[in-house]
Amino acid sequence: MAQAFFGGVHPNDMKAATNEKAIEQLEAPAEVVIPMSMHIGAPCKPIVAVGDKVTIGQKIGEPGGFVSAPIHASVSGTVKAVEPRPFSMGGTMMSVVIENDFQNTVCPDIHPVEDPDSLTPEQLVEIVKNAGIVGQGGATFPTHVKISSGLGKVDYVIINAAECEPYITADDALLCSYPEQIFRGLAALDAALHPDRRVIAVEDNKSEAIAILRRHLPDWPGVELAVLPTRYPQGAEKQLIQAVTGRQVPSGGFPKDVGCEVFNIATCASVCRAVADGEPILRRIVTITGHGIKEPKNLIVPIGTPFAHAIEAAGGLQGDVWKVIAGGPMMGRSQADLSTPVIKGTNAIVALTSADDLESPHPSCIRCGRCVSVCPMGLQPLYLYRFSRCRDVGMLRQYSILDCVECGCCAYTCPGKLPIVAAIREGKQRVREEPS
Repeated sequence: MAQAFFGGVHPNDMKAATNEKAIEQLEAPAEVVIPMSMHIGAPCKPIVAVGDKVTIGQKIGEPGGFVSAPIHASVSGTVKAVEPRPFSMGGTMMSVVIENDFQNTVCPDIHPVEDPDSLTPEQLVEIVKNAGIVGQGGATFPTHVKISSGLGKVDYVIINAAECEPYITADDALLCSYPEQIFRGLAALDAALHPDRRVIAVEDNKSEAIAILRRHLPDWPGVELAVLPTRYPQGAEKQLIQAVTGRQVPSGGFPKDVGCEVFNIATCASVCRAVADGEPILRRIVTITGHGIKEPKNLIVPIGTPFAHAIEAAGGLQGDVWKVIAGGPMMGRSQADLSTPVIKGTNAIVALTSADDLESPHPSCIRCGRCVSVCPMGLQPLYLYRFSRCRDVGMLRQYSILDCVECGCCAYTCPGKLPIVAAIREGKQRVREEPS
């Protein structure tokens, strides 16, 4: 490890329920709901209509701009509706609803690249773009944009396998089951970006995955393995860069500004499948876990599958379920409707019971400063909370609210149980909406 990042916390990782579970394939439901926004950037425009027949891998959403990514059908069948539906990021989103015909008819446009070893960087960017690949660690930034912005500018490519969020083992399961996809995806990225160093970074609580990676390393000269001490939020892009390279991304900057690009391992595997098979993102590994789940599992889930269907495949809910979260408890979002579908960035569905409820009915700041001491971005969360509550956009900008990565360390450590992250999210939205 080059340098420990500032701040951070050590929550109980809560991974024991699924970290030794083999991946299972979930059969697609009778109906999938595919939102037209599964990425940071402009939503896609639906290009199918009610009554249209679609096939697996057929493009159904056209990108709305450069920072956008196309969306594809995860099942074959008939378009039943094109309308707003509940969305895991909040509210509703225009969605394409497909009635599954269970014929699994694959789109004829899907085929492997004829000569993958001869791809130019521009050709790889186009393949990744057409496959609709985005960051699958949760950030969902379009991967073709990240590759394009780093061409000729980076000397480090880091594959993020830290998976530091409690409960989630989707990336760990991917590493243990399909390590070859990670290395082949990294090889494609390496050929495009030509970095001096290629590093797979993993936390030391993933012993089986580390052993598997070490067995494969001799077959891939030039690839390094960085085993990092378990610490949250190690998997955040800027913190991982500092931990691996010692470099610090400046405020308002990007990894490429310090010669780095970071790709989640699920994203890396998607790049492999896009090149090897011509496959767009049609499914992803999702950890279904928490005290409110009867049989926690790691499932390969078709995109557009309702949360309720995935939860049922894990035995259903049990006990006094307090909250169902898309993602982990630190950075995830509570869901009001289990008809919400799995999207490209959904790495977990966590069901918590009333025993997990540590929220206070009367949150209050006691000015202890703990939130400041654990913030990995060096911010002052107590002031961001205050300025957000009083809607002071000017002070929110002055205190660099947009640098917040919403990791949740502040809320986790707050003895007054303030809903700091929720307030910061609201404040960031106001800052983005109000011209400077």
